Amino acid sequence: MEDLDRVNSSPEHGAQQLADLAALGIDWDGDIVRQSERFDRYHAAIDSLTERGLTYECYCTRREVRTEIDDAPRAPHLPPDAYPGTCRELTAAERRRHVESGRRAAIRLRAGSGSDPGEVDEITLVDRVAGPFAAAVDDVVLRRNDGVPSYNMAVVVDDAAQGVTQVVRADDLLPSTPRQIHLQRLLGLPTPEYAHVPLVVGVDGERLAKRHGAVTLGDLSARGITPADVMQWIARSLGSAPAEAPAITSVSDLVDHFDLAALALRSVEMPKVAWPGRT
Repeated sequence: MEDLDRVNSSPEHGAQQLADLAALGIDWDGDIVRQSERFDRYHAAIDSLTERGLTYECYCTRREVRTEIDDAPRAPHLPPDAYPGTCRELTAAERRRHVESGRRAAIRLRAGSGSDPGEVDEITLVDRVAGPFAAAVDDVVLRRNDGVPSYNMAVVVDDAAQGVTQVVRADDLLPSTPRQIHLQRLLGLPTPEYAHVPLVVGVDGERLAKRHGAVTLGDLSARGITPADVMQWIARSLGSAPAEAPAITSVSDLVDHFDLAALALRSVEMPKVAWPGRT
């Protein structure tokens, strides 16, 4: 359970996610693992990088980071939206002034092989769906200034701890994958195979969200749409629904017809569902 963001996570939310998976016939191995209960593992990994001189403290606010990124022409070697290393070489006196002003430090990775932020590492992977993808690795946040480990750090530690060999997730996370592979290599962890699939989107072409209306199994059930109906739509969206009967209405049916190669490189639109006050 990825519950690092406590603002948007709750026990009730997590329980509903598990209930929805069960309703679709999707189960899991072992006990439920929650990231909020594994901070000691993430902190230990960050500490190991710090001991090797591979991290530094960053006192930039989010607004400052945005301004610095917008000023990226002074750092053309970096990928889009990459942090340009503003706090990378702060002196002890500069760090002390930040602390005295009330700022708390985030911990960033010191990417590259030297102190110059121009020395970045480029990571190339071959994604099962998206194909070859390459990107330079920037000084990614490892721990936020509130002490919470970052998503990139957490998933790297979690995947290795759970023996994950293949990661299948939405393609909006593909640009973060080179960062995670770089962290895996620095920590001596195995790199799984990746398959980044198209996002499910609403009728406006944007990521499916509450503003689009009925998006949970409970909402759909209230409109007469069953889990079997949802499974059939999933099969169609994956290109896995056979033209002949019978229809796919369970996970076991889907497994028999699933082919990752058939998944088109396009976003998938959720069927229109009647919702009061919406079209």
